[in-house]
Amino acid sequence: MTRVLAVMTGLALLTVAAEATDDPHPLLAIALGTTYAAHALAALWWLPRQPVPRRYWLTAAHVCLQLPLGVLLFGAAHAGVGATLLLLVLVSQCVLLLPLPAAAGVTAVVPLVHLGMGWADFARNALGLLGAAVFTAVVTALLQQAQRARAELAEANELLRGYAAQAAELATTRERNRLARDIHDGLGHHLTVVQMQVQAARAVLPTDPARADAVLAKAQHQASEALAEVRRSVATLRAPVARPPLRAALQTLTGEAAAAGLDATLEVTGPERPLPQEAEESLFRSAQEGLTNVRKHAGATCARVTLAYGGDGTVRLAVRDDGRGLSPDGDDLRGPLDGDRRSFGLLGLRERAARVGGRVTVGPAPGSGTELLVEVPG
Repeated sequence: MTRVLAVMTGLALLTVAAEATDDPHPLLAIALGTTYAAHALAALWWLPRQPVPRRYWLTAAHVCLQLPLGVLLFGAAHAGVGATLLLLVLVSQCVLLLPLPAAAGVTAVVPLVHLGMGWADFARNALGLLGAAVFTAVVTALLQQAQRARAELAEANELLRGYAAQAAELATTRERNRLARDIHDGLGHHLTVVQMQVQAARAVLPTDPARADAVLAKAQHQASEALAEVRRSVATLRAPVARPPLRAALQTLTGEAAAAGLDATLEVTGPERPLPQEAEESLFRSAQEGLTNVRKHAGATCARVTLAYGGDGTVRLAVRDDGRGLSPDGDDLRGPLDGDRRSFGLLGLRERAARVGGRVTVGPAPGSGTELLVEVPG
């Protein structure tokens, strides 16, 4: 908008100079026009850079200087077109730099340059200049509004790009955390079993090779399961993978724990119903993590997995053992539930449950041992 007004000022000055060639004394009009245009161009560049309170006062001073100068120019140029255009430039400047009431006041004052004419000529010429001034003010205000709208749109687009980048980063973080949970809960479970079975096989190898071979066969089976778990995780990145029903998956899980030497049983209560895939995944991984930690840390002889379909729209899964119980300080992030001090297992379970609106609690089991309880809506 500033560049447009600068071009208009230059064209208006050229018009004043061209019109003055018909005057016997052209230098006065040209000098006044040059002074008016130079002051207008300087104000176009300098005034918008001033802070708002100061800018208002400086613009008011600029108007008080330009209006008398414009009256003199208007008379010297014999009310020519160039002088009129320079006055309209002043109207545009006021719309850009002053509050609306002040700009409207200047717009109303500009036609008074025709004072001194006869009443008929004054009415005709003043009304014409008033119409041109109002038109200029309205167009300037509309252009200014459009410029502000473009600036706001650009700012909004920049914010949207920032939000999109944050959303992408959040999605990446969530996917990374999901993969970490899958590796810990799936692959970590099978490798733990393999480690324990290899240790058992090495212990009996010198005295009972046949038993050692049987234990190693189980370890090989668990290694195959670990490989299948890796393949499932990779396939999940490409397409959803169909899993067996939750009851069947839990029966397989407790069967593996029983084969490893832990007396593990499964009990299902309440009418079974289909659950969202993410809720089933949360319950299955909770049972898997619970049984893994019972074998690793609890010193238990038996474990009981209970899957309860409640009538209140909640499904609960509990893993109870008869082991040594929680650590003496009651810290549920360590001890029999998870020997890793950083507790990636419990953290992953809580994250899974929270994603489906559920929760995880850990506490003493009735009698002795520890109970891991997971509740999810379903």
